Amino acid sequence: MNKTLKEGMELASAVEQLAGQGPENVEVIIAPPFIHLSEVRKLISRVKLSAQNCASESHGAFTGEVAASMIRSAGATHVIIGHSERRSFFKEDNEVLHKKVLLALENELIPIFCCGEILAEREANNHFNVVQKQLEETIFKLDQNDFGRIIIAYEPVWAIGTGVNATPEQAQEMHGYIRKLIDKNYNEEVAEDTTIQYGGSCKPDNAAQLFANPDVDGGLIGGASLKADDFMAIVNSF
Repeated sequence: MNKTLKEGMELASAVEQLAGQGPENVEVIIAPPFIHLSEVRKLISRVKLSAQNCASESHGAFTGEVAASMIRSAGATHVIIGHSERRSFFKEDNEVLHKKVLLALENELIPIFCCGEILAEREANNHFNVVQKQLEETIFKLDQNDFGRIIIAYEPVWAIGTGVNATPEQAQEMHGYIRKLIDKNYNEEVAEDTTIQYGGSCKPDNAAQLFANPDVDGGLIGGASLKADDFMAIVNSF
């Protein structure tokens, strides 16, 4: 929840311009607030557009909600689902998130599905079980075709906005674990083809180390995305 419309347009324009000078093999997606989507869409061609969330219902008397169909009509191609802030602040559980994923896919949006553990779960050595349950009760319910359209973002919640990022080794350990779960639930080819991003205090000075891991395919960038130069420095870390 950052940037006025004018500020958001300026940021999107700067990212679009810089992305044109960046590596062609890196997909760049920006996720502005809902009210920016349609205007930002007019400014971008190299960069893709995502919403930060969508409703768990298709339409109707749900004042204040934004449906997946509305997001698609504004020109977005992606939507973030299950971000840790949605889970913690708005009490979105796996059942609700599963409904959101289905609606996103139904409306030809690519879900960027977030999973991850809080600090207490990590300290109790329960982080693998937590992430496995989050996946099994949501996107692992999809058939292989639909699952193949999913992007996964692993967010160690204890590292979001805290300035404390997971070490490259911790990131790789969980990303590798997630890929093994995909292999088990689908097959090796699907596992290899699935994009798994890291999110959690990823910044220009640590991005290259994180992205050097074999199972870390990208980043879900928070605070560092609010400055175009910082964001593109991360993009250029690949």
